[in-house]
Amino acid sequence: MSEDYQTEFTMAHDKNRNPRSIIREEMEAEPSSYSSLVLNKVWFVRLLKEARAQRSIASLRDKIRKIKNEISSSGARGKLLAAASNGNSVSLRRDVLASELDQILEARTMERARYYLTRLERGINKIKTSAINDINLSRWKEYPQVITDSLWVLPRRDTTGAHLGWYWGNFIPQIPHQLMLRYTKKNDWVLDMFLGSGTSLIEAKRLGRNAIGVELNPVIARKARKLIEQEDNPGHVITKVVTGDSRRIALEKVFNRVGARPVQLLIMHPPYHDIIRFSEDDKDLSNPESRAEFLKMFGEIVDNATPMLERGRYFALVIGDKYSKGEWIPPGFECMSEVLKRDYLLKSIIVKNFEETRAKRDQKQLWRYRALVGGFYIFKHEYIFLFKKK
Repeated sequence: MSEDYQTEFTMAHDKNRNPRSIIREEMEAEPSSYSSLVLNKVWFVRLLKEARAQRSIASLRDKIRKIKNEISSSGARGKLLAAASNGNSVSLRRDVLASELDQILEARTMERARYYLTRLERGINKIKTSAINDINLSRWKEYPQVITDSLWVLPRRDTTGAHLGWYWGNFIPQIPHQLMLRYTKKNDWVLDMFLGSGTSLIEAKRLGRNAIGVELNPVIARKARKLIEQEDNPGHVITKVVTGDSRRIALEKVFNRVGARPVQLLIMHPPYHDIIRFSEDDKDLSNPESRAEFLKMFGEIVDNATPMLERGRYFALVIGDKYSKGEWIPPGFECMSEVLKRDYLLKSIIVKNFEETRAKRDQKQLWRYRALVGGFYIFKHEYIFLFKKK
């Protein structure tokens, strides 16, 4: 260990001195918390440069081992410094950093080891985000909680905080959570045209996104508003519940009242036609007499909401299929076709599993019997159709 390196590390653990290098253990604010390190960026990058400057693979590996050992031993002490050095710190996932350092150690040539070192240094020095989210692509391995596959196996709904599964047909909070992580930045705007119990607005508050939700039923809207108000608002964002017909409501006036700009994410989770009757209101999409009328009403909602969505941003439609009179009916794909008649591109079709619904709860064997008798398969999925506005 170099004298400078030892001095830096000792100072970081001396409470009576002003530390220049800091290692602090913390937990990331994500649903599945991952152990992280907060390092002084200047200090750590200098160590990487020292390793990269070595003339032999053996001495380079020795430098990397010393970095690993010192970080590991400091974590084992159980109490790490929490001060930051002039705010010049970087948070790194402990397991990802360990993996990257191991990759350098396992490199067989100086050229390859230096390549990995340069990549690690670049990832620490440079934050690279896209235009549509806050994911740091220079450290993309640190986001395992963000799903990128088209099959979402989510065994149970999130019931923390204000999330309650009291409303028939509400979607699980993980869906808007994933969509907002992928397709919005902090302080962006989200519009949900079928608010229901308020799930998407609760998630918006948690993630620091502004959001507007439209709900036809005034009783449900009041209950949703109360639940949303119970959720903490650390980002001081705006959440607005609006009662009205999503086909006809003057969204531009609503936006002007709350100071909203065009939204970056549009979400719709409509009724699956008449599979659940949500009200007696003829404006309710669960009440049309025919599939053609259902699709016409759905298209009118898309037409009303589309001008509010910024070009190049995303629209997520969450919907499943239904079974009626011996026939499998796909309102999801029919609604997809309606959207594609408008100014949208289809980007993905995601299949999300569910193990049970309120209607099928405690009736698994009965439904298995019905499936065997009727020659059909039991629904255990729904779709998330993802569109991009042209």
